[in-house]
Amino acid sequence: MADYYGQQHTQHQHQQLNPVQQPRSHQMVKAATAVTAGGSLLVLSGLTLAGTVIALTVATPLLVIFSPVIVPAVITIFMLVSGFLASGGFGVAAISVLSWIYRYVTGKRPPGADQLEHARHRLATKAGEMKDRAQEFGQQHVTGTQQG
Repeated sequence: MADYYGQQHTQHQHQQLNPVQQPRSHQMVKAATAVTAGGSLLVLSGLTLAGTVIALTVATPLLVIFSPVIVPAVITIFMLVSGFLASGGFGVAAISVLSWIYRYVTGKRPPGADQLEHARHRLATKAGEMKDRAQEFGQQHVTGTQQG
């Protein structure tokens, strides 16, 4: 009887280690699919590498011949495009800031207006505190010079 329970316990542990046993044909199909997909991608990778090497071999003499013209042209085009993009970006930023200020001044409460009011209030409070400290310091300094 103990032997029977021992066998059941061993079978139960074996089932827990391999919970899903797939049929061999299903495993073979998965392996064939993986090999086919991997092989196809490997062939495409090789063809791409070969095409790149051939294109570089053909283009190198042309690049060497035309480099005195191509390099300055590429630099000029890059600078022009960068300038136009920066100009456009700064223009959009300026328009959005002016629009925000207009909405704030007209009382329409744009996003962030509450934070601005809070910061302005804190600055005013700190400025008042600093003014009071300066007055106290000035009074102490005047009082100290009169006593000395």
